[in-house]
Amino acid sequence: MHTALSSTPANGLQALALAMAHAPAEERLDLTLNPAQWDILQGYLLPHRLPGGQVLFARGVQDRTLYFIESGGLSVHLEDDKGRLRLALVGAGSVVGEGAFFSHLPRSATVQASADCQLWALTALRFAELGNRQPAMALSLSMGLGALMARRFSQRRRRVACT
Repeated sequence: MHTALSSTPANGLQALALAMAHAPAEERLDLTLNPAQWDILQGYLLPHRLPGGQVLFARGVQDRTLYFIESGGLSVHLEDDKGRLRLALVGAGSVVGEGAFFSHLPRSATVQASADCQLWALTALRFAELGNRQPAMALSLSMGLGALMARRFSQRRRRVACT
């Protein structure tokens, strides 16, 4: 199940929907939304441009924002005294920040743009509003994120990339 091209929105999220439709299965966020639902979702998301090399968030930071990746790529890594250890590369059509989003724990890794990125941010407060006003959409999003996390946890290499 993946985002169908026929249900692509006619708004600012069109490129995000297309990225989800074309992302590799193991990293794709599966969302089945009709154009009206994409329009509703856009009202809860904030656009966020991130230049290549810039840090999106650092390990240990207490923040629950979830980021949808429309374009570009992000490097998930740990930092230690000797430098960085790359855990994963996450590209268009996926998300980062899902671990802290659900767990309420600090970020488990640092995420940095490996190229210029167009992201869409969903804060925990806006998600709560979505849940109150559009519970079916919030459930669909939660199920899609849960499925992505399960795929990541089943892959030893990506397990630690749930940020």
